[in-house]
Amino acid sequence: MGAKLGGGGGKKYDLGQNSEINVTPFVDVMLVLLIIFMVAAPMATVSIAIDLPPAVPNPDNVKPKEPVFISIQKSGALFIADKQTRLENLSADIPAAMAQKGVTGNFQEERVFVRADADVQYEQFMAVLNVLQENGYFKIGLINEDIE
Repeated sequence: MGAKLGGGGGKKYDLGQNSEINVTPFVDVMLVLLIIFMVAAPMATVSIAIDLPPAVPNPDNVKPKEPVFISIQKSGALFIADKQTRLENLSADIPAAMAQKGVTGNFQEERVFVRADADVQYEQFMAVLNVLQENGYFKIGLINEDIE
C-alpha cells in the first residue's frame, strides 16, 4: 500500500510508494488475544476430586470369584449361568447362582453382569434391569459383544 502526502510536482516532499506491512493492527490483535487466553486459561483447569481405591495387589493364593451372568436372547429367554429362567423367578435364581459360584454374605453387594443379543427389544432389557433394581442389585455391569 502506498500513499503520497506531498503536492503535485515538488520532489522535495516526494515519498514514493510505501510497500512495507503495517504491523500495528497485527500487534494490537495479538495483545488482545493474549489477554483473553491469560484470563480464560485458569478457568479451564478446574479439578474434580475423585476418590480412587488404593492400589493393593491381590494375594496369590486367593482366586477371584466368578461373576454371575444374565443373558437375554432375542426370543425373550433368560439365562442365569447357563440355566434358563423366567423373569418372575429372577429374584430367587440370582442368589442361588451366586451361592453356586461360592459367594457368601450379602448378595446385593456383588456385581451382576447382563448381556443381551443385538436384536433384543428395549422393553425386555429394561424389564430385567428393573427386576434387578427392585431386588437391591445396583452393581450391574453391561456386556457388549462385537457384531460382525
